[in-house]
Amino acid sequence: MLELKDIHYQPATSHKAVLNGINLKAFQGNPVVIAGASGTGKTSLIEIVSGVSKPQKGQILWHNKSLNQRQRRWLCGVVFQFPERYFLGLTVAQELRLGHRRLSNKDQELALSKVGLKNIDLRQAPERLSGGQQRRLALAVQLLRKPSILLLDEPTAGLDWSVRNEVLDLLAQLSKQKVLMIVTHEPELFKNWQTSNHNLKYGKLSEMTSLN
Repeated sequence: MLELKDIHYQPATSHKAVLNGINLKAFQGNPVVIAGASGTGKTSLIEIVSGVSKPQKGQILWHNKSLNQRQRRWLCGVVFQFPERYFLGLTVAQELRLGHRRLSNKDQELALSKVGLKNIDLRQAPERLSGGQQRRLALAVQLLRKPSILLLDEPTAGLDWSVRNEVLDLLAQLSKQKVLMIVTHEPELFKNWQTSNHNLKYGKLSEMTSLN
């Protein structure tokens, strides 16, 4: 179980706090979808949970044990809105292998298969992939890290409808295996989850002083 307790955060570049007393609990098989307009602190929340940033106040716990920033970085996998900005490998194969001393072809193929990229050309540059393929590659990279918590920042933004549906189906499957938290300004895309997944949690960030 992931738990956020009374999280407060004010970026150095902001004259006011963007997160004020955020509380929530998230469980494996119980995806959390957090809605909010641009500038309301959605990305800041992802950065805090993942250990990129540190809140001015509050606690983040995993199975009732408080986590520091380093522990959160090991525990979490993050896919940001524009994953192409974070690719470091010259080829898809290099991108998958970054950070791994040893990575078997079997593990690599399994990760790509899970995200629907089984037959992708591993020799091409990640930047040459379509938007949907880049999101899938970024997910594969995180799955190879085997995070317990998967955080996604606007995973459907800028994708056409056919690709959006494929990404949504993939995330629904991943939510059964991971603690999954999604921030989005397109909450209507997740309406089907509310009917097909009775454990879905949904809330607006501006109202999230309690989401248990």
